[in-house]
Amino acid sequence: MIDEQTKKPNTFWRELPVLLGVAIIVAVVVRAFVLQTFYIPSESMENTLLIHDRVLVNKLVYDFRSPHRGEVIVFKAPESWRNDPSEEDFIKRVIAVGGDHVVCCDDKQRITVNGTPLDETYIYANPDGLQDLPSEEQFDVTVPKGRLWVMGDHRSRSGDSRYNFIRTKDSNQATIDEDNVIGRAFVVFWPFSRAKWLSVPDTFEKVPDPATR
Repeated sequence: MIDEQTKKPNTFWRELPVLLGVAIIVAVVVRAFVLQTFYIPSESMENTLLIHDRVLVNKLVYDFRSPHRGEVIVFKAPESWRNDPSEEDFIKRVIAVGGDHVVCCDDKQRITVNGTPLDETYIYANPDGLQDLPSEEQFDVTVPKGRLWVMGDHRSRSGDSRYNFIRTKDSNQATIDEDNVIGRAFVVFWPFSRAKWLSVPDTFEKVPDPATR
């Protein structure tokens, strides 16, 4: 007769390495293809994202569609964008997509996309309530197909499409290839006191497609 009390503990310890192995494989697959956490190291997205925030990034969504205006994305930055070659991953907001005509600024100092002004309430404001300008430099760019015009919410602290266009006058060097996008940052999960969804601001819903402007 088999002693059931002896069998169960022995079975558990034999199966434990298999269970741990499966858990590790699942975690690796999820991180590689579905979800990944990213740490915010800079001021470029304040006050939407603060230094030391951690965000969760959906790596699967753009396998089925292209990034949309207003989404916060993580991407592999071109080498020309990097102050430190080891700093590969950047996080910015998509302002315009391929084919869009993005201009700074209208007579009210607003960036326009396909002729529609953006009400950028998310732009950084200091503790006294003084908000950054949408851009301190003028630009007028049609975004190349398959590329993205991205900007940090803390405009005066962000090396982004605007900064690189002013520097190079080249729309390709100033934009991001969609193939270099890692995924969409959709939630701040740490610290818990700042937990929130990173939703698309309503102002982007008013922007028409370039073919209809």
